[in-house]
Amino acid sequence: MLLAFALLQLFLALTLLGRLRGGRSRRPAELPRPEGIDGPGLTVIVATLNEARRIEPCLRGLRAQRSPVREILVVDSGSTDGTRALVDAAAKLDPRIRLVTDPPLEAGWIGKAWALQYGTELAANPWVLGMDADTEAEPGCAAAVLAAALREGFDVVSFAPRFDGQSAGERWLQPALLVTLIYRSGAVGDPRVDPERVIANGQCFLARKETLLEHGGYAPVKDSFAEDVSLVRHLARRGVSVGFLDGARLYRVRSYTGVAQMWREWGRSLDLKDAAGRWRQARDTAFVVLAQGLQWPLALGLAWQWDQLPAGPWRTVAAVGTAALLGVRWALLLALAPSYQRRGLTWWLSPFADPVAALRLVLSSLRRPRRWRSRTYDATPVRPA
Repeated sequence: MLLAFALLQLFLALTLLGRLRGGRSRRPAELPRPEGIDGPGLTVIVATLNEARRIEPCLRGLRAQRSPVREILVVDSGSTDGTRALVDAAAKLDPRIRLVTDPPLEAGWIGKAWALQYGTELAANPWVLGMDADTEAEPGCAAAVLAAALREGFDVVSFAPRFDGQSAGERWLQPALLVTLIYRSGAVGDPRVDPERVIANGQCFLARKETLLEHGGYAPVKDSFAEDVSLVRHLARRGVSVGFLDGARLYRVRSYTGVAQMWREWGRSLDLKDAAGRWRQARDTAFVVLAQGLQWPLALGLAWQWDQLPAGPWRTVAAVGTAALLGVRWALLLALAPSYQRRGLTWWLSPFADPVAALRLVLSSLRRPRRWRSRTYDATPVRPA
C-alpha cells in the first residue's frame, strides 16, 4: 500500500508540474489605455436578462471607453425587472449605447449563446467584445484588449478578471473552485497547451467578427452552459489563433450575491462537460479529486501514521510527492493574489476548501443542469466535440 501511495503521489506531482510548466513565461497583466488607440472599430455586446441589480456599473464602465469603441449593443432577452429602463437612461447619455431585443429563443439554444450570436450578427464593426453584465470596465479596457489581440496576433482572446465585492465565505470557496480549472487546463496563457485544454472567460471575450462568423459563430456551441470554453476549443481545433491573458487591471467582476449562489450558479458549469469528451472529463475530475481535493486529508494521514510506516525510499517518495503537491497549491494561491481586490483571512485559508471544491466538481459532473438565469432547458446531453 505504501508503494502504491508513493507512486500515485509521484505521478500526480509530475503531471501537475508538467501542466503548469508554461506558467513561467506567462505575460504580466495588461494595462488599461484610457487615451484609446487608433485602429479598427469595436462593438461591445452585453447579453442581459433581468440584470437591473448589477447593470449600472457595467454601463458606467462602458461609457468611459474611448476609441476603438464605436458601438455598445445591449442584447436583452425580455427583462421584466427594470433592466431595459436603466439601459434606455444610459443610452440618453451615450449615443453609442443601443438596446435591442433578441428574437424568441430557438429550440436547442442556451439563452446567452443565442443573444451573443444575435449581437454578433448585428455588430457594425470588425471586432466584437462580449462583456458580462456583472463586469465593470476600467477606462481604457477596450483599447487594451484590442491592442493585446493585435500585438499577439490573436483572432479570439479573452481576459481573466479581478474579483471584487466577495463575502468572507466566497473568498474562502471561490479560489478553490478556480484552482480546479487550473489543475485541469494547465498554465493560463501557455501557447503550447493542447487545444482540448485551452481556457476562456466569457466575461471579457474579444473576437474578430469575420473569423467568428466564418466558423459558425455561437451555433456550434449553442447548447453549451460553458459557451466561452466550448467556443475557443472549437476554434482552436480549426486552427484559429486563440489566447487567454491577464485582465486583472482592466475590469472587475462581482458575479454572485453570496456563497450559496456561487455554489449553485458556478457549480453548474464548473465541470466543463460541454467542452470536453466524456472520458477526458472523467479523467480530469479524478485528477482534481486526487491531486487537489484529497491532499490535505492524505497529508494528515501520512503524518499521523509516519512512525508506523516502514522506513525506506518509498516512505520518502510519498512524503516528497505530498509536499510537492501542497507546495504547488500554495504557490498557485500566491500567483492568484493580484486577481482579488480584497483578500483577508478566509482567502488565505482557501486551500482548506479544496475538498469542498472537488466535491462540487463531482456533483456537477454527475448531472446536466436544467435551469440557468431564470430559464429552464431540456436536459438532453450535449455532444462533446
